[in-house]
Amino acid sequence: MVDARLTDEHEILKKAIAGESSAFGSLYDTYQPLIYRFVYLRVSHREEAEDLTHQVFLSAWQNIGSFQEHGLPISSWLYQIARNRVIDHYRTKHVSLSLNEENEDLHPSLDDVADSLETKLQLEQIQVALRTLHPDQQDILIMRFVEGLSNAEIASALKKHEGTIRVLQHRALRNLKKQLEKSHEIQ
Repeated sequence: MVDARLTDEHEILKKAIAGESSAFGSLYDTYQPLIYRFVYLRVSHREEAEDLTHQVFLSAWQNIGSFQEHGLPISSWLYQIARNRVIDHYRTKHVSLSLNEENEDLHPSLDDVADSLETKLQLEQIQVALRTLHPDQQDILIMRFVEGLSNAEIASALKKHEGTIRVLQHRALRNLKKQLEKSHEIQ
């Protein structure tokens, strides 16, 4: 059985590759919120996330003709571009994150979830702990548990083998747990 969403996406993608701007607009409308959330969780500043997300889709539009479908949704390619933009952002800005830096503007969906002070503090602790992980581990956890991508999609986005993704995910979860335990010991 073929997934209808992927069939529709395949048709839209063919039109976008052929240069139809409305087809690319449809892909943008579908994936922009997901790419923005991924970028935002990596940079933690709304304006930077908006700029980087714009750059991702500009790059995608400019390079859509070179996209090669490998049986995975275009989101894998978009996440790969987004990840590279975030890496470039930190390389060019030479920005270093302070573990004590407070995140003043939480993602809007997190505000909805964080209806109590305790929940909000827990989310902030997770964000701080997540930032202590290696960038690959951050990417994998965000893609898997926030964005809901499969290991195959993550492997495609990160240009790694699926087995490697499973190992890195396991290590990332273990490291995140250790960081969270350390933060609870300090309190």
